[in-house]
Parts: sequence; structure tokens; C-alpha cells
Amino acid sequence: MNIPYQECYPKNPLVSQKRSVLIPDAREFQSGAMKAVSKLKGTKPPLRSVADSSSLVNDFANFCHQWDLPRAMTAMDAMERYGVFADAVTYSELIKCCSARGAVQEGKRVREHVFCKGYEPKTFLVNTLLNMYVKFNLLDEAEKLFDEMPERNVVSWTTMISAYSNKFNDKALKGLILMFREGVRPNMFTYSSVLRASDGLPNLTQLHCGIIKTGLESDVFVRSALIDVYSKWGDLGNALGVFDEMPTRDLVVWNSIIGGFAQNSDGDEALNLFKRMKRTGFPADQATLTSVLRACTGLALLELGRQVHVHVLKYNQDLILNNALIDMYCKCGSLEEANAAFSRMVEKDVISWSTMVAGLAQNGYSRQALELFEWMKESGCRPNYITVLGVLFACSHAGLVEKGWYYFRSMKKLFGVDPGREHYGCMIDLLGRAGRLDEAVKVIDEMESEPDSVIWRTLLGACRVHRNVDLAIYAAKKIIELEPEDPGTYILLSNIYANTQRWKDVEEVRKTMTFRGIRKTPGCSWIEVDKQIHAFILGDTSHPKIDEIVQHLNKLIERVMGVGYVPDTNFVLQDLEGEQKDDSLRYHSEKLAIMFGMMNLSRERTVRIRKNLRICVDCHVFAKVVSKMENRIIVIRDPIRYHHFRNGVCSCGDYW
Repeated sequence: MNIPYQECYPKNPLVSQKRSVLIPDAREFQSGAMKAVSKLKGTKPPLRSVADSSSLVNDFANFCHQWDLPRAMTAMDAMERYGVFADAVTYSELIKCCSARGAVQEGKRVREHVFCKGYEPKTFLVNTLLNMYVKFNLLDEAEKLFDEMPERNVVSWTTMISAYSNKFNDKALKGLILMFREGVRPNMFTYSSVLRASDGLPNLTQLHCGIIKTGLESDVFVRSALIDVYSKWGDLGNALGVFDEMPTRDLVVWNSIIGGFAQNSDGDEALNLFKRMKRTGFPADQATLTSVLRACTGLALLELGRQVHVHVLKYNQDLILNNALIDMYCKCGSLEEANAAFSRMVEKDVISWSTMVAGLAQNGYSRQALELFEWMKESGCRPNYITVLGVLFACSHAGLVEKGWYYFRSMKKLFGVDPGREHYGCMIDLLGRAGRLDEAVKVIDEMESEPDSVIWRTLLGACRVHRNVDLAIYAAKKIIELEPEDPGTYILLSNIYANTQRWKDVEEVRKTMTFRGIRKTPGCSWIEVDKQIHAFILGDTSHPKIDEIVQHLNKLIERVMGVGYVPDTNFVLQDLEGEQKDDSLRYHSEKLAIMFGMMNLSRERTVRIRKNLRICVDCHVFAKVVSKMENRIIVIRDPIRYHHFRNGVCSCGDYW
């Protein structure tokens, strides 16, 4: 609603700065106009003077610079009626005010005003309007205004390219080409924007060459953008090359390179770069610590994560950092510390709740996950894609088939979340655990997208547990079609054939493996002891204490066999003889890591192990027996599950 000008006009119209005034013709200010201005002020008609129009414009300028939007709009309407215009700087302040307050209609009205009655706004002012339309996400209006501009400079082009780079990559790249054709030279902000629009390494390489040709390769903004985009496409070599070529670096660039390696699961290099940054004297900020926590999460480095937590306390109210901290503790298997960090959070968003719900579910604490989910709904926080995934995971681990079906069928209605491939995977896992394999196959058939190898592996795992040979063979063949280089599936399929006396099929699988050069990926397990990482691989004798570890492990295996442990050789290639099978299992990497942890950690400390492959059945049984016999807590994190072994029981319920 417009405010009558006499109500907003100040008693003392003096302002500290005079603004230039554009006056079309003195004859336009005859007595009628002057009387109208005087009437608005509630006084007698003044003398016919340019000073009166200046007073009106100066009041308008004052309102604009004070961001008094209602009075500024009313004054602008009065100015338009009498053909008076302010300068471009004043209008730009009004446009910025509209942008900041989301005043779309007022912003459009300003645009109409500055183009009325023959007024020709400067390029600077049109650029400000262009930026306003972009912030309002009115790209059609922005395009129209851009096309109508008689003169477009680097700011005009960069504004549009930046707008396109968020959604329309092709338009952004095309905009850069047209910009060159119009003879406008891109600047560092142009390239920083257009780099985000690169849809692959070929385009990125061409853009990098263009940056070098224009002499902007040394600009810190451009280099930071290059590092980010190379990291996004997984080309860490070029990202590090750009970084190492920089003569000077600031904290933003350090955060870019550390974050790039952390996001690409190269935690070792991310931590090495963090050490380099500290040695050069740069302090870590929230972004740095978030990336370092992500690196600790990927490597399951709980002790190092705890050290980072000390630095996090300086930014106790930072939501993103606290969410990363919870995620780290959950994925390192320390639910007590994750829950403590979650409870201390003053502010929680959907990511906080979802991380905790999913963390509890993945670590086998299904009931607690579902309870927390109810608290989340009571708090008024709306669940998202990840939250529902955690809930379905919890239902799967707890065997709550009907509740899982309920949330899966109604997730769209209840939470506005469309079922994704991961949700279907959870339902197949849930039905597979319950032995309802026919229903699991039906769910796969109902999927809108093609099932991937993860879906078929989930079904294969259920077939293994419930000994459905035909369906297991079908699922294994599907996995091989999708991932022909996966050695684990070939070995499992070969053993399924061998167990059912199908020797010709066994021979065919072996021939295929030989022809394709497929060999079993060696299992690797690592454990953190005294701030050092110790890695173990089957057959590798490089560890300095390997002889002592093997000696203690042999004695431990003899003791556990005395209480009923028998090696499970079902997942060893069937062409090995009985003793050879036992020997191949005896020194699996997780057994070596468990033994090393027990040798070096006090009994009350948890033995935490990270493994690159899914834990085998034999090592799973071994860990359960050891946890009970030695009264130890053992946590093993493999790519599929978190296994908490305590008092002879695993949190996965012997299903993984």
C-alpha cells in the first residue's frame, strides 16, 4: 500500500549530500507542477524554482539510503508524476533494498520507473536491476532486460553467466562464447562462475586453457574455482597441480584442496595437506575442520577425530561443523560420543536428526533409531530422503516388516519423499531378512529405475542365508552383467555351483575369470593404535611385529577351537584341499588386526577395525567367539555394515 506523500515528508527536508537531478525542461515545471509539489508538502505554493524539485529528489535519496522502502516508493511515484529523476547511485540503493527484502513487486516497479518518460539509465544501473532479477530467480525477465541493453559490459555478461551456471550449464558456456564474440573480455568472476557450469573434464580442460590465454591463471579466485571443479570431477592430480603452482595461498584455497581430497575419499592426502597448512601458519576455521572430520570419517580414525573435536569446541554453535562431528562418531562406531555431541547441540536441523537416526540404525541400534525418529517428528522437523532411509534401515535390522512396509508405501504421502533406489534396497533387505524372497523379487520388478549391483547383492545375500540356490545364481549373474570385473561374485557363484555338484559350471566360471584376468581383491584391515595406523593384508609380512602377531593368533585360534569354533570354508575357492582352506582363513586381515589390537590395547578399550571388503562368515564367527571368551568389545566396519561384537553377539543379528 502506498503511503500519502504528506505523511512521509520530513519537516526538515535538508540532507547531508546533494544528488544530481535530471530535469527535462524548465517549462515543464509550470505553476501546476509546483502547486502539486507544494500541496504534497501541506504548505502554500512556493516560488517556481528548481530548488523545489531538488528537495523532492533529495528526500527520495534520503529514504533510499536509509532503506525506508515504503516512503521511498511513495516519493518515487510523486517524482514520476512530475518527470523528476534521481541519479543512478540512489536508484541502485533502492534496488539493493528490494533485493535484500525480497520485495519483488517493488523491484519491478522500480524497473518501470527508470525506463519511463525517455529516461535512459546507465549500464551500471541496468546491471543492478539484472542482478535483482537473478536473485529473485526471475531468469526470463533477466534475459529480456539483458537482450534490451544497448550496451553490455563484463558485469552484465558475468551476471547472466553466473545465473545460468546454477541450472543451465549449456547456456552458461554459450554465454561465454557470445561474450568473446561481442569483444568483452572475461574477468576472474566470469571464469569463477562459468567453471561451475563445466559438465565434464573435456570442457573443464578447454576452460583452463582459456584462463591461461587471458592471463588469469594466477588469480586466487580462479585457482580456487579450478581446484573445486577438478575435485568435483575426481581429477585430484590436476587439482593438486593447480594448487602447487600457486606462489601465495590463502585459507580459502587451502580449504578448497583439503575439502577436494576429503570429498573424494582420499583421507590420507587430505590430512597430509592439513598438516602442511598448519606448518605454514594458517589457522583452521570451520570449513577446514569440517573437511578434516570428513577425512577422519572415511578412514575411521576415531582418535584423530577426537583431537579435532577439541578444536570444534571453539565453534560450538556452528551447525554444519556439529553435524560433521556427529557423522564422524557414528561412522567410527562410537555411538555414545555421537549421542553426547547430538544432545549438546543447541540448534538441530534435518541433517542433525537424519545423521543420528541413520547412525543408530547402521550400527544396529534399531529400536533407539525409531524412538529418535518419533522425537524428531514431535520437534516439528520434517523428515527428508536420508531420514526415511535410516528408518527403513532400522526396520530392516529390527525385523519390523509391517512397519517397514508402512513407511515405504506412505513416505510420499507422509513426508513428500519419493522412493529412491536406496529405499528399495532397504525393503529388499528387510524382506530378505524375513525370508520373504518372492516378495523381494516383486519389489525389484516394481522399481521405476533399473536395479543396480547393490540391489542384486542385497538379494544375493538373502539367498545365501536362506539357501535359495536358483535365485542366488540368478542374482549373481545379474551382478556380473553389471560389474564384470567384480571377483567376489565370481568366487561366490563358483562355490554355489561346486556345493551343488555342477562342475561344468564351475569350470566355465573359472575360465571366464582367467580369460578376463580377474583375481580376488586382497582383503585389507587397518586399526589405529597410539595415533598410528597399522594395516594388515593376507600374505603380507611387512609389519614389524608380524611374527609376534601370528604366534599369538595361532594360540588364540587353538583356544577358540577348544570352545567350539570351526573354520567356515564355504567362501574359499573350492579347488583348495581342507587344510589349505583352513590356512587361507587363519590369517585373514581382520584376524591379524583383532590380534594386534588385543596385544596393544587395554581390556576396557574397544578394538576398532576398518576393512575394505565385506567381512567373511568365518571371521564374523571368530570375532563373536573372541568377544565372549576374551571379554572384549570389537567393532568392525566394512563397506556394507557396522558390526559391534559384544559378549558373543553381533549387532547385525548375523545377517549382512
